[in-house]
Amino acid sequence: MDSLPNKELTIHDIFQIFRKRRNVVLGTVLFFTILMAIYCITCTRRYLAKGVIQVQKESADAMGLDSLMSSASAGASDALSGNIELQTTANILQSDTLALNTIQALHLEGTPDFKPHFSPVGWLLGLITPHGVPDPQHASLEDSPRRRTFLVTTFQGNLKVQPVSGTRLIEIDYTSSDPKLAAAVVNTLTRSLSDYTFQTRYDATNQASKWLSEQLEGLRKDSEDLQTKVVNLEQQSGIYTIGGSMDVQGHSLAYSGILDQLQQATLSVTETEQNRILKGAIAHAAEAGNAELLSSLSGNTFAPGTQIANGSMAVIQQLRQQEATENATLHEMEAKFGPAYPRLAEIRENIAGVEHSIQEEVDRVRARAKSDYDVANQTAEAARKHYQDIKRQADALNNKAIEFAIVRQEAEESSGLYEDLLKRLKEAGVLEGLRSSNITVVDPGRVPAKPSKPKVLLYMAAALIGSFVLGSVGALFVDALDNKVNGITDLEESFGESVLGALPVIDRSKSKLGSDQQGLITIVDSKSTYSEALRAIRTSILLSQSDHPPKMILITSSIAGEGKSTCSTNLAAVMAQGGRKTLIVDTDLRKGLLRERLGLPPGPGLSNMLAGQMADAPVHQIPSVPNLYALIGGPTPPNPSDLLASEKMRQLLARWREEYDFVILDSAPVLPVTDSVALNGLTDATILLARSNMTEKAQVRRSYQLLTHGGKHFVGLVLNGLSARDSSYYGYYGYYGYRSNVYGEDKDANS
Repeated sequence: MDSLPNKELTIHDIFQIFRKRRNVVLGTVLFFTILMAIYCITCTRRYLAKGVIQVQKESADAMGLDSLMSSASAGASDALSGNIELQTTANILQSDTLALNTIQALHLEGTPDFKPHFSPVGWLLGLITPHGVPDPQHASLEDSPRRRTFLVTTFQGNLKVQPVSGTRLIEIDYTSSDPKLAAAVVNTLTRSLSDYTFQTRYDATNQASKWLSEQLEGLRKDSEDLQTKVVNLEQQSGIYTIGGSMDVQGHSLAYSGILDQLQQATLSVTETEQNRILKGAIAHAAEAGNAELLSSLSGNTFAPGTQIANGSMAVIQQLRQQEATENATLHEMEAKFGPAYPRLAEIRENIAGVEHSIQEEVDRVRARAKSDYDVANQTAEAARKHYQDIKRQADALNNKAIEFAIVRQEAEESSGLYEDLLKRLKEAGVLEGLRSSNITVVDPGRVPAKPSKPKVLLYMAAALIGSFVLGSVGALFVDALDNKVNGITDLEESFGESVLGALPVIDRSKSKLGSDQQGLITIVDSKSTYSEALRAIRTSILLSQSDHPPKMILITSSIAGEGKSTCSTNLAAVMAQGGRKTLIVDTDLRKGLLRERLGLPPGPGLSNMLAGQMADAPVHQIPSVPNLYALIGGPTPPNPSDLLASEKMRQLLARWREEYDFVILDSAPVLPVTDSVALNGLTDATILLARSNMTEKAQVRRSYQLLTHGGKHFVGLVLNGLSARDSSYYGYYGYYGYRSNVYGEDKDANS
């Protein structure tokens, strides 16, 4: 037989697996559901008390020392700082310290929740876990590590602390078998947190105060030294501070004589240089005799002591204006009266007089300007020398001024720091006497009205869903490990061909079989599903060979107990009911059951004939079934296989073929012995039975290979013991139940 390709698993196949293994699924669901129901009924009721606290925002430093430092990035970290503060507070609530304080305050060690309970898992782990040092007798809780660890673990197992997202709230939950105790634990834990935070802040402030007191003394001395140094530098540098006056930067105004002289010298140099330049311009104009240029310089301001030059230049300017007027009059009269006009001579004389006066004034200015220019040069040079002397003194003062400014800045900062820290120290003294905390109770722990556990609906739903999933996985696992034939599909997929039929389980409690006819179901209960199934198998056998129906039929199985004897006797009865003379022979010479199935008396049989002890053994005619004859196996011989493979057996088969229409051979199983394999080649067809949920697929496959080896002998497969409620049975025959609803027959005909 060629190996078949692996079939892809479909949803329909999975559904069929669940239907086939429904007992596994239903059993798992029922078991865990009942178990959960028992747990919900018997478990201790647990009560949940809730409390909500608010963690208010505060400065990280109780003394405000952080305000002395840069806080430019404080705004960017507010959200992160708040989250860290909430998480820190939540972790403190779950700390061992607060747990022990609450346990001792409420005497929880004596409550039922904190009594040690036997745990099989803990006991097993204790066998392999190294034991530590036992707790001392009558020791305190702090000195008893094991007892303390157990109490803290139990307390934290009942406690749940959860910050509320997006707020500054923290929710505190505690479960206990006592509702009042649950509320008391929440409130006590909240008070312990407030006391802890206050004590922490108080200790930090107290320690900071002591440290500041020590540091301020040194800081005060440093500030005094810096102030003394400022005074000394002020005296050495000639810089004087004007008390009470401040500049725009808030520093005290300082005065220096050297710097004031430098400023005055700078102004003097500027003025003398301007005077020198102007005197030089006048001197050059006078030297050139340019009256017009001198007239234009008359509008400038000269230094004190130049009144004569200024007056002469003013006279020159007036004479120049008079000259211009006379020239204009001359030109006008010449144009009007002609050059011979007598008045023109007078005008020309006036013009000549004016020009002479101008020249005289220019001569006087020339003499005076030369002297003034020399004086201006000397004055400017003296001013420059004085400026250089003062500038050298100012440069020497600059280094001392820089040192003075630095020391003064240090002194001011030291004094400001000292005053600020002294203020903080005084505030710290006030804080030590204040009992404050940043913890606010929003909702105190209140006694719950009803238990929170067990949540019956949730637990039962979880049990149903979980057990269904577990049962489904178990069904798939069992089906994957199951190598037995469980349905018609298993046989068809294993061998790649259709089976001849399927026989349901015989419900003997509902059958009408007597003790002497326990094998003839088709006679006693002809309307049963077993009888109908066997008739269908008979039809399949007769149609298996189209040229001539098989007359010699061997019925066997892979192992014992698969129902081949019952199938043989009833198949023979069905054959005989059709009016055919049928012989059934018990060829299982080792453990034949034909005599018991037909209720025949003991006596000689086939083994006696094959051993040559008698020519013909008695053939029994079955009274209840006309045309049905039976030959029992007889006593068990020492060599059944040799006898069945002998020439005598061939002769008997040939004779029976002539005498009977059908011969049914009820043979031994294939795998334990070789009897059926020896008879297989002597028959027309072989029926190989496989019992549902009993025969393994490998056994059927091996038996099939042995029976079909070396020839084209027909071997048909029949599945026996199939539940009439099985889906594969319904798919094969189209109905459920142990009694068939015959086509065209009233449903109540067999009721």
